[in-house]
Parts: sequence; structure tokens; C-alpha cells
Amino acid sequence: MGEPDEQRCPTRIYSGIATRTLAQVSIALVLTVSGAHSEMYVGGQLGTTFFGDNNKLTRVDLTGFTPAGSMSGRDLASSPVLGAKAGYYFPRAQWFGLEMEAYYTTPHIEQQLTRVSVLPGSVLNGFGPVPSVNVTGVVSGDYFRVITIAPFNLMLRHPKGKFQPYLGVGPGIFLARVKTTVSGFEGTQSSAQVGLNVKLGGEYFFTQHISGFGEVRYNYVKLDFDATDVALGFQAIYNPVTFSFGVGYHF
Repeated sequence: MGEPDEQRCPTRIYSGIATRTLAQVSIALVLTVSGAHSEMYVGGQLGTTFFGDNNKLTRVDLTGFTPAGSMSGRDLASSPVLGAKAGYYFPRAQWFGLEMEAYYTTPHIEQQLTRVSVLPGSVLNGFGPVPSVNVTGVVSGDYFRVITIAPFNLMLRHPKGKFQPYLGVGPGIFLARVKTTVSGFEGTQSSAQVGLNVKLGGEYFFTQHISGFGEVRYNYVKLDFDATDVALGFQAIYNPVTFSFGVGYHF
């Protein structure tokens, strides 16, 4: 003889409650884990430097003189920018991450009308006193190369939806080289300085792992080139604005 319905009903009720509770807990755990996973990514980028006042060497000081002479700002040619990046967003704060990037550009110094000034009583290092100079003339262009390494950008983003805007800021290590090919003045001068790397961009996720991004970047650094046997040493501010776009893969 089977048990009365009055005794079997509570068992079914408790079993149903337990099953539903277990399912809800499982779903909650899955959502929690999937929402808290860490996110690593890599990407490649291609871009260009902008035209304008930022695309030049400014506040040029001729350090071969004491006190230093000066030169008017030197215009730079527009140049492609090629680079790569890798980063990580934290699982418990997906809006915050760290990113490392490196990029290469060749904004060569253009031939242009340039003013050179040397103050009265100045001394040319290794030579002696020189007369004052304040002349304007055409100065030949030079090859100019810059490799930028940003060891860690602090990244802030809006981690919701397919489109995610972001902001990054951090130090940059700027490895610059000037190569002169004018007859009698051939040679290279190098400078390695730490400066600022800032960028603002947006990323669109085509799939969970594949994204496309575009960003505007601003750099600021004071380069310092030592004198050579045939070229004066000089310092200059390099603060380009660049735009780049690329593709990222998220693990």
C-alpha cells in the first residue's frame, strides 16, 4: 500500500525547494565567476603624427655655448606610427588596469628657415669666446627617429557594453636619434629621456576576444643631445600628438 498523499507532498515540496535553490546558487556562482575573471590582452597599432604646432621641436637651446644659445622651433614631417601593447585589467576592479606599450616613429626634421641666436660674451665650449650672433637662414633637414617605451600606463575604462572608452597615463622612455648627412657635418646624436605618455581612446568588442580600438596620444619630453666633433649639443621639447588604430585580442 502506498503512503498517503499527506505524507508524500512535503517530500516533493522540500525536494523542489532544494532543487530550485541549488540551481539559483549555481547560476549565481557562474555569473560571479564570469564577472570577476581577470582580463589580459595584446594588440597591434598603426597611426600617424598630427600636423600643427605640436609636430615640431620647440624651445631649442644650443648647449654648446655658455650661456646657452637658442634656435627657433624646428618643424617635423608627418610620420607613420607603428607599435604594440599588452595589458591586464584586475578581476575585482575591471575598470582599472595596467598596460605596457612601445611604438616607433620617424618625424624627420624638415629643411626650413631658422633663427639662431648667441648672446654677447658667450663661450663656445672647447673653443673660447665667440661674438654674438642673431641670424636667420635656411638650415638643412636631418633624419629624426624616436622609439617610445611606456613601461606601465595606469588605465581607466568603462567596462560595460561592446564599446568601452578608456584613459591611460604613465611615464614614457623616449629613445631619440638625429642623423645629419650634410657634407662635413655627418654624424648622429642620441638622447634617452623620461617624459609623459597620455592617451584617450575607445575600444569596440566584435566578439568576446576580438576588439578594434582607436586612440589619441599626447607625449611630452625634453630631449638632450650631446655635442659631437662636428655638431653642437642641444636640448628641445618634443610633444607630438598622434592618432592610432589597431586590433586587440583579449584572453
